[in-house]
Amino acid sequence: MTAAAPRHVLDNPALASLTGPHAHFAERRGRVLRYPVDVSPWLALPEEPDADDWADLAALAGPGGEVPLPGFRGEVPPGWEITQRIAGVQFVDDGLAAAPDPEAVRLGAGDVPEMLDLVARTQPGPFERRTIELGTYLGIRREGVLVAMAGERLHPPGWTEISAVCTDASVRGQGLATRLILAVAHGIRERGETPFLHTSAGNTNAIRLYESLGFRLRLRTAFLAARAPERDGAAERDAVPVA
Repeated sequence: MTAAAPRHVLDNPALASLTGPHAHFAERRGRVLRYPVDVSPWLALPEEPDADDWADLAALAGPGGEVPLPGFRGEVPPGWEITQRIAGVQFVDDGLAAAPDPEAVRLGAGDVPEMLDLVARTQPGPFERRTIELGTYLGIRREGVLVAMAGERLHPPGWTEISAVCTDASVRGQGLATRLILAVAHGIRERGETPFLHTSAGNTNAIRLYESLGFRLRLRTAFLAARAPERDGAAERDAVPVA
């Protein structure tokens, strides 16, 4: 059994990523795909999950375990509990003035401790120890200290998500986030792909910035999390990398 194709790759971007350019990251149980937990919390259900898919997801979560369901549009089955529901929006490039930035430097594995520290201070969203492996991350330093960064996360065919946009409070208002977004977008465009991004529908400051830069609202979505049933009746088998 194979995962059903989404109506548009950006309707289920995690599924499109994990069956496409990010297939080498994919772990699976049945038709449920996920990134390794130290890379990203994103996982992907098929477009119309059936009882077996929910049983496989419950087995991945463990009894009573919580899993993210970003963008999920259906109803969870009996025994599952929605624990988080945040309205979200998806924006796509609609005329960005993308350009490299002379002060931006490419961040690597040795920069991860600083990146994690910046994320902890600024809370841009999930960023794990191996998230940097998902794509290019650019940063700006002041007096040797990393004060702003942005990078790439989901990678559906033909598209790349801009993510982890964050700026230390000491340098906010200087336009660093704008410069990094445009620099990351430039790299995406250079590969012949189109930038997109997600944010909370309530993050009006970010939305105002994205629209001013040339992003267009494409989709209203939701960032959900759900708790699995306390008991998992599925047969035990480990998640395995996708061949």
